[in-house]
Amino acid sequence: MGENRRAEREGLDRRGFLTVGAAAVGGAAVTGLARGAVPPPLPSNPATPRAMPMRNLGRTGYSVGLFSLGGQAAVEKPANEETAVAIVEKALDLGVNYIDTAARYGGDARWSQKYIGQVMKRRRSETFLASKTHDRTRDGSLRLLEESLTLLNTDHLDLWQLHNITKTQDLDQIFAPTGAIKAMEEAREQGLVRFLGITGHADPDVLIDGIQRFPFDTILLALNAADRHHLSFIDKLLPLAVEKEMGIIGMKIPARGRLLTSWAPPATGDLAATVPGTLDMQQALRYVLTLPVSTVIIGCDSPAQVEENGRLARSFNPLSPAQLATLEERARPVQKQALFFRPWA
Repeated sequence: MGENRRAEREGLDRRGFLTVGAAAVGGAAVTGLARGAVPPPLPSNPATPRAMPMRNLGRTGYSVGLFSLGGQAAVEKPANEETAVAIVEKALDLGVNYIDTAARYGGDARWSQKYIGQVMKRRRSETFLASKTHDRTRDGSLRLLEESLTLLNTDHLDLWQLHNITKTQDLDQIFAPTGAIKAMEEAREQGLVRFLGITGHADPDVLIDGIQRFPFDTILLALNAADRHHLSFIDKLLPLAVEKEMGIIGMKIPARGRLLTSWAPPATGDLAATVPGTLDMQQALRYVLTLPVSTVIIGCDSPAQVEENGRLARSFNPLSPAQLATLEERARPVQKQALFFRPWA
């Protein structure tokens, strides 16, 4: 009990700079603080090596399972604690060793971070924990980080990412003198975050600009079998990320179900997805895992979906170039709904 209280005090001490820093005027440097705080050793889930193939997360020194858990779907729904917690528990039980969330998931109530935090109270050392800031300023991002650490019941993140970089204006704000990149650098210096990343769905050229401005450790990018048909991330962005030895995390693999034959278009409200998709989940997953990615994050609606995705990752075999091309052509008729997150105007 004494050790737990001491660890809690140390965690609060390490986070203390956030409140001070957020109140600083004009982005003034934080002073009077212990520098170079070191996070604990990299997490380790003993079930992962037996559960699925693993790959290097770029130059981070971490080995990650092919299937990782995304913090959306059931894990961000309001008042859904029983199902959400069961999904996170099942993922860790089955060897998932990377969990992604964000300050924006679950709206203002931050449901995703709350649910994941319930499990992190007991199992933080088993997973690489990633979150994001959607604020483009230093002070706003520091506030989000402090809140995220509290909700996730941890004193550090393994990865802190810029959320959903869409336009050059986002980057200009982030890299301004009082921009979010200052918060990221300070948090890393303090040992509150281990690695820094950038994420995006929309425009490959904007993300290329971002990773040329700063040596991010990772990139989280939207990839699926329809990618080459519109604003392709595979053509230029992915090779550059490989060249820079970044950890590459894929997302939007089934396009929130819109790419799958099991997709049932709603009667109203989703004009971007009006017909069933053309691939099954195994095909959608094999396509992306054949690319040079480190892992993929997938949001799940039930523990059974976690089990199914784990099974598909465990049985993964890469596709040939001809097979990749075949799936790309099969995705062509539903490209707009499969790439709903990219601009079409």
